[in-house]
Amino acid sequence: MYLHRSYIARLFALIFCISNLAYADQTVMNTISFHKIITLSHRITTDIPLWPGDPQVQFKTVATMAKDGYYLREFSIGEHSATHMNAPNSFINGAAGIDSYQPSDLVHQAVVIDVSKKTLHDADYVITIDDVKAWEHQHGTIPAGSMVLFYTGWENYWHQPKKFLNIDADGHLHFPGVGGKTATFLLKQRHIAGIGIDTHGVDPSADENYQTNTQLMAAHKISIECITNLTQLPATGTTMVIGLPRLKDGSGSPVAITAFVP
Repeated sequence: MYLHRSYIARLFALIFCISNLAYADQTVMNTISFHKIITLSHRITTDIPLWPGDPQVQFKTVATMAKDGYYLREFSIGEHSATHMNAPNSFINGAAGIDSYQPSDLVHQAVVIDVSKKTLHDADYVITIDDVKAWEHQHGTIPAGSMVLFYTGWENYWHQPKKFLNIDADGHLHFPGVGGKTATFLLKQRHIAGIGIDTHGVDPSADENYQTNTQLMAAHKISIECITNLTQLPATGTTMVIGLPRLKDGSGSPVAITAFVP
């Protein structure tokens, strides 16, 4: 079959334009616009606040420059220490481990809800649906697929472990968290990607059934605790990227969270 050269030229031009449009569209879809980049993860040291009974953070020097020509340490840390992400198997028997999360699960738009005025004089404050709706009245409906980050002010106590954990004489912890009904609302009505908070639990410390964590894990969503630098984020517009070690069958893992702030 013979094709005129001008027809072939037009055909190649059309293919070129279509491919460029496809590439341009893909570029727009994957672009992150930002003015600054910050971390949402605490620095890991041997004196960070630890959940009662969790293993101590330990560092051991294995090699030194003087002896070996290079510097190397080994370290150990609990899977639920520092800024960390929980896995379904930490709350549901036989569920998936932390290595079940895929790269596409770990990049999300984030909204920040400030409840610090409520928690200032109430360490056991339970974050309610009304708190969420009050935020939406000002900023609009939470977009589906968002990470919802709650700023309680507890990140300010990170370097005061006793105050951060707030353990009373009977051994009970006291810190605010997200109520179970609020978690249900966010999952069912707002279709969120997950919840993050600056305390040692997305659940209020008084909730021994871990209703929020259990719901998030049953839906294979994201639960992140001990976040920091939330005051540096706007209410909307941030893109957060979760750096997650893929520990086989892990119940959770410390995470390095990078926030791209518009």
